[in-house]
Amino acid sequence: MSDQQHPQAKTDRATVNALLTSEPNNYNFAELARLRVRYNGFPGARDIQADLDRILKQWNLDEEALFEQTRLLHASSRVFKVGSHKKDEEDWS
Repeated sequence: MSDQQHPQAKTDRATVNALLTSEPNNYNFAELARLRVRYNGFPGARDIQADLDRILKQWNLDEEALFEQTRLLHASSRVFKVGSHKKDEEDWS
């Protein structure tokens, strides 16, 4: 079985590159969590998956702590602006 190309890989690569050089904040936590969900179990995009792991390590987090943090963020405020994506919908997959 060969690796697949994710349809969002190009735009996600830009986001990952930005996260690699950014400090953790609420928005960046949410972006990292969104991408972790998107690429979890995906058969490809190994470079993106490795960089997502690297960001967690840089920010001294594990996935459980990241998801706990973002659950709290989403419960208390709107992290992503409506209309920030091309469509007014959640962008998890």
